[in-house]
Amino acid sequence: MSHSLTFIVAGDPAQLTGGYVYDARIAAALRSQGWRIEVIGLGGSFPEPDSASARALNDALARQPNGTRVVIDGLAMGGLPEIVARHGKRLDLTALVHHPLADETGLDDAQRTRFIISETRALAAVHRIIATSAFTARRLADFDVAAERVAVVEPGVDAAPLAQGTHGDSNTTQRLLCVATLIPRKGHDVLIDALARLGRHDWQCDCIGALDRDLAHARAVTARILQHGLGSRVHLLGEREPEALDAAYQSADVFVLPSHYEGYGMVVSEALARGLPVITTTGGALAHTLPREAGLAVPPGDVAAFAEALRRWFDDPELRQRLRAGARQARATLKDWNAAGAAFADALLAHGEPASGRNAKGVSP
Repeated sequence: MSHSLTFIVAGDPAQLTGGYVYDARIAAALRSQGWRIEVIGLGGSFPEPDSASARALNDALARQPNGTRVVIDGLAMGGLPEIVARHGKRLDLTALVHHPLADETGLDDAQRTRFIISETRALAAVHRIIATSAFTARRLADFDVAAERVAVVEPGVDAAPLAQGTHGDSNTTQRLLCVATLIPRKGHDVLIDALARLGRHDWQCDCIGALDRDLAHARAVTARILQHGLGSRVHLLGEREPEALDAAYQSADVFVLPSHYEGYGMVVSEALARGLPVITTTGGALAHTLPREAGLAVPPGDVAAFAEALRRWFDDPELRQRLRAGARQARATLKDWNAAGAAFADALLAHGEPASGRNAKGVSP
């Protein structure tokens, strides 16, 4: 039996950030399994909605016939609970939550409260919820979501060759790679300040990720690099197409991700798929995404701790060798996108209670 699904995301579906890549790869995996998939990218402003985004979401849902199975990415729906509720009784709605909007770094108290209220209401109006990590699933309890309403479908990963930088134990320049959009949550400022303490070591750091999502923050990080005299050693390269990104992974010795918070941290798995050890934080789901034997994890936002982890990597050849071996072990356990797509399909087809049978908190009366 063939199944149909409408997938709704905020903005251009072809964006290369983790959430958009997850959505696109799940859609592709479902297509390969025989599903008919329509992907709709909404115009307007997200996650703080404007009239254009509200109109776009309402129009997209209004066009769907009664009973249509629809997945809405949390970025597109979290700020528009009234529209989700308007269509929740006649459509089979699923919320896809990478992480709660209220958990974004840099929000003030009013923004965070507004997101908590709006996302709680939006999640109460959908049929089921899919979270991309067990951590995020547990986090949704704070949004009055009962555990039985949430399925967890972790990202898949593509098979990849071992990174060439992990071969041997050369004393040549250590090449660090960070793949993350330049926004406050990703912690580039922490990385820069940590690297500034390690100027006597021989390293280069390439940072790949969009530079235009928060221009003020991008300017501040650029200024920080120059202030520390690291302009020739830290390179903000912007987004890269898959071939160029693969080349960057291939030449890296270690992957660094200084995020304050992640709902999963797909790039950690992508690094492990290439046998790259990881230096990251315990922010959000990262404490569970990185296997202990495959890298080092320190508290988020702690410049001294991140610098010390990097120093250990630079100064201890035995540690480097041990973490490389651990990363290669972890590589063998990773699941691919076909498996993730199959799990996503199972979550969509599992029996669930319709939205009209729940009270305002999403709990059966």
